[in-house]
Amino acid sequence: MEQPLSPPAASTEEAVSRVIVFFETLSPAGVAQLGELYAADARFKDPFNEVQGVPAIQGIFSHMFEALEQPRFVVTGRVVQGQQCFLTWDFLFAFQNFHKGVTQTVRGASHLVLNEQGLVTLHRDYWDAAEELYEKLPVVGALMRWLKRRANS
Repeated sequence: MEQPLSPPAASTEEAVSRVIVFFETLSPAGVAQLGELYAADARFKDPFNEVQGVPAIQGIFSHMFEALEQPRFVVTGRVVQGQQCFLTWDFLFAFQNFHKGVTQTVRGASHLVLNEQGLVTLHRDYWDAAEELYEKLPVVGALMRWLKRRANS
């Protein structure tokens, strides 16, 4: 008895292109579509979060839109090898409570692992929270800059 043919798996390049378009056009309403790109049990980790499952990952991105003004990603580079990829990006946003309207930029990178269906199973973000975020905050920033000067002297 012949087995039915399963649909062809998306190439990693195609899947990565879809992920890039998704993040570069992400909106509060678009967060609900995350399950179309991520496996149900996908894991996500960044300097502040470590979660598993699409609802938990959606929660992180929903919170981003609640906490920041006009957050958006610009992917600046990508390397794809096998079922993995590494993306470099700029994350642009404005704080809601101070420096209102001043665009801030965090530069970082993401390591993605995709399954045979082209869905993300692991999304790990790498960025320096001290340099890219804490130094931009009023009180904490002064302390971080002072610590940095002390460490470099």
